[in-house]
Amino acid sequence: MDYVEARRYMVDGQVRPNKVTDARLLDAMLTLPRERFVPQGMADRAMVDGDLPLGEGRFLMQPMALARLVQLLNPRAGERVLVVAAGTGYGAAVLAEMGAEVVALESDVRLIDIARHALGGLPVLCLRLERGDLAAGWPEAAPYDAILIEGAVPQVPEAISSQLAEGGRLVTVLRPEGQAGRAVLGRRTGGAFSAVPAFDCQTERLPGFFAPAGFVFA
Repeated sequence: MDYVEARRYMVDGQVRPNKVTDARLLDAMLTLPRERFVPQGMADRAMVDGDLPLGEGRFLMQPMALARLVQLLNPRAGERVLVVAAGTGYGAAVLAEMGAEVVALESDVRLIDIARHALGGLPVLCLRLERGDLAAGWPEAAPYDAILIEGAVPQVPEAISSQLAEGGRLVTVLRPEGQAGRAVLGRRTGGAFSAVPAFDCQTERLPGFFAPAGFVFA
């Protein structure tokens, strides 16, 4: 397969037609070899128009959905960004390619190994991988200018939203049990966190992702 052409078809056929206009984001998705961020033997499926199963209930997010979430986050060069549930590292790499300083948090050793292999063959990006409890975030490097939770969750744990800097943004998909998923944009202002819906998004829920307290969008 010609992966360069496949990535171009992915961007032109899936991403651009779905209201993604950020040139930095489009360039990053054209440049980064998405085919490296999947388990061995799955490279030819990397550009599929849908969430790609990675095993153990985890998925590589659909290109269009990820692109819309990253565009909603609107990362700026030099900002410190936390990616929660980074999986194989593709979304984190996109943000780093756009100029962000990224901390990629993942709990699954198998996915971290894929991410390390994928990132090891790329030019140096300002990105570091960390292993830990997803719902706890990564307070060691807080506060963050922006946070992306890469998957659908029932609510945003306070442990994560509290790691935002004042004025910081958080983007994820809220998908409570039995409800449709909606991408939301949250902000921390005056020490409080609130979020508003942005668009419908039916990405897969993150297994085992829960928090006893936090913001719930009703």
